[in-house]
Amino acid sequence: MIKNTITKKKMRIRKGDNVIVISGKYKGVKGRVLKAFPKDSRVIVEKVNFIKRHVRPNQQNPQGGIVEKEAPIDVTNVMLWDEKNGRVTRPVYKSGPEGRIRVDRKTGDEI
Repeated sequence: MIKNTITKKKMRIRKGDNVIVISGKYKGVKGRVLKAFPKDSRVIVEKVNFIKRHVRPNQQNPQGGIVEKEAPIDVTNVMLWDEKNGRVTRPVYKSGPEGRIRVDRKTGDEI
C-alpha cells in the first residue's frame, strides 16, 4: 500500500506576533497570536473565532456556566501585520551575526 506523504511548510507565525485575518467570518480583524500549534498549523488569535463551552463548577469558576473563549484557526487564514508600515508582510529568514532572524521580504526590516 502506498502512503501519501504530505510535506508541511514551516509556520512563519509565532506567539506574540500581530496578525490580521484574511478570510472567514472574522476577515479584517487584527489581533495578537496567543498560542501557536505548529504540528497542526493552527494559531489562537486574540478576539477571533469565539466558541461557547459549558463549564462545570470548579475552583477557578465556582458558579460554572457558559464560557466564551478563542478557538484555533488555520495559519493560512492569517497574515503577519507590520505595525510600523501599516500593511501585511511576508517574513523570510536571513542569517545574521546572532543567528537566523526574521525580516520583511519587501523592506528587509527585522521583525
